[in-house]
Amino acid sequence: MSKTRLAQAVAFATLGASLTLPSLAHAEFIKDSKASLELRNFYFNRDLRHTTAAQQSKREEWAQGFIFKAESGFTEGTVGFGLDAYAGLGLKLDSSDERAGTNLLPNSFGDEGPGEYSEASATLKAKISKTVLKVGGLMPKLPSVSANDSRLLPQNFLGGHLNSQEIAGLTIDAGQLKELNQRNSSDFEDLGVNSTGGIRNFKFGSNGNQGNDFNFAGLSYKWQDNLTTSYHYGQLEELYKQHIFGLVHVLPIAEKQSFKTDLRYARTTDDGRSNIDNNYFGAMFTYALSGHSLGLGYQKMSGDTGYAYLDGTDPFLVNYVQIGDFASKDETSWQARYDFNFASIGIPGLTFMTRYISGDNIDRGATLSEGKEWERDMDIGYIVQEGALKNLGVKWRNATVRSDALGELDENRLIVSYTIPLL
Repeated sequence: MSKTRLAQAVAFATLGASLTLPSLAHAEFIKDSKASLELRNFYFNRDLRHTTAAQQSKREEWAQGFIFKAESGFTEGTVGFGLDAYAGLGLKLDSSDERAGTNLLPNSFGDEGPGEYSEASATLKAKISKTVLKVGGLMPKLPSVSANDSRLLPQNFLGGHLNSQEIAGLTIDAGQLKELNQRNSSDFEDLGVNSTGGIRNFKFGSNGNQGNDFNFAGLSYKWQDNLTTSYHYGQLEELYKQHIFGLVHVLPIAEKQSFKTDLRYARTTDDGRSNIDNNYFGAMFTYALSGHSLGLGYQKMSGDTGYAYLDGTDPFLVNYVQIGDFASKDETSWQARYDFNFASIGIPGLTFMTRYISGDNIDRGATLSEGKEWERDMDIGYIVQEGALKNLGVKWRNATVRSDALGELDENRLIVSYTIPLL
């Protein structure tokens, strides 16, 4: 082939920009533009130790991803306009019917799927003063909705997002999401509630866990450099409404020494076609000394159901980790975490993390005893700091899970990434 699927996707995504550039070619539009291409090589192995001989015993795949992102500046004038573009291509390097289903590729157990898949989106943006409106492809990172980027290609949405920072220290967000493209799919689909991966006790009416539009709004205020509070609202029409409160405070103790407090509370109720009813409280306390960080986390679920969030996204939970979210009905969980940044001893770019999370009191119904689970994670990563391979990153992620909700899992991920600046 003389033209790859990635090149085709980029061409479609940026067609509008290329057609309008002659009329938009103002200095700031060009000067502030940037573009990059990330090469992401991903090996994933999950040993499903709890399965029987008749079921899938392992998920193991290897794939290569190409992630193109471009952001323009804004045209001059009272209202500035700009264009962003995203395109992704995933290539299968190794898979089989028996080992499919890692979410690296668009497949499942029994069907290793196609050899490649691609996706693309474009975003029109407008700016007045310090307020920006984006319409089109979005990858929000908010407590109410946070796009997941833990596989080969990132999850993305179609919708509109308004962000305003007119008042010093105050950030306001509002918008609506219409559809989402999952991290292992090339198609946009309706929004839904994540009801898998735990004991939620969710009950839905017609259309199951699929809802309509997702509306969101929120604000955060930085009272001081070391204190921020926030409130965010999310509504998946017909299924749930959610109010999220947060507080982050960093207490300086001495040079290279601090104590961080991260408090979170969420109240989630139904929106007419579900039984969703959940109270969530989470707290994470982290003591940092030079390159060392030691954290202790606590998470508590109460109400008639577990915690609800958009399917496939990253929930705003302190104990949401590599595999589990510890968000089942009535679950209480604790986390102990340790991080070390080797830059403190003269090896910049090398980092290490390990954590252990234990959850219990899971409501598994009247006929079963209370459930328990635990997860142990370890990450070690290195990013080359200089030379010809600058920005080349290598990360190994390991996890072990023993859970009445998820079963018994052993997992390894090896990720090699390299980002090439294009502009």
